[in-house]
Amino acid sequence: MVVWERQDTRKQGAPWERLEQACLYPSKPPERPGDVVIAVTEKQLRELPIKAPKLGSQPGRHTLKGAETNIYAEPSDQSFSITIVGKKVDIRVKPSEYRWSYGDGTSLVTAVPGGPIPESRWGEKTATSHVYAATGDVNVGLTTVFTGEFSVDGGPYQTIAGSAPVPSTPKTLSVWRSEVKLYADDCNANPTGQGCS
Repeated sequence: MVVWERQDTRKQGAPWERLEQACLYPSKPPERPGDVVIAVTEKQLRELPIKAPKLGSQPGRHTLKGAETNIYAEPSDQSFSITIVGKKVDIRVKPSEYRWSYGDGTSLVTAVPGGPIPESRWGEKTATSHVYAATGDVNVGLTTVFTGEFSVDGGPYQTIAGSAPVPSTPKTLSVWRSEVKLYADDCNANPTGQGCS
């Protein structure tokens, strides 16, 4: 809350006269009553058409029970321009938090989006990977929290108070089980033996 008052200093003991009182967002206060303070609100941030990251998974849309499934996001920094009381306001947003829902009742919050790894490393644990304990289809979800900053008419960037959670389109994975079987047949001697075809 900012209150502007004035006093006629030419008169000793003159009373203070209240001019204006207003709530301001965190930014430089106006130098005198009547100046306009422009700020981007959390509501305005959430109304921007922010694109949600696409979800990726390795080894693909099929994975194995008991193995690490590498799930990751593909985010990007984004920029927008809006007009507030006739002023051009540039806004840039970036991801600050990733809220994962693995579709089996477990979840995770990370500061990183993860990323693809070489095929030779599939099955390794990553910052965003998950191990499924049961077979079946699961829907993996992600909500990315974006924060932003704004600039008025090319001025310095200021932080926007608040954040914008943006959900991604869920990704369906099929969790399969693997079986290991041992066979005693020699496939060279018996090409039609069990495990040879």
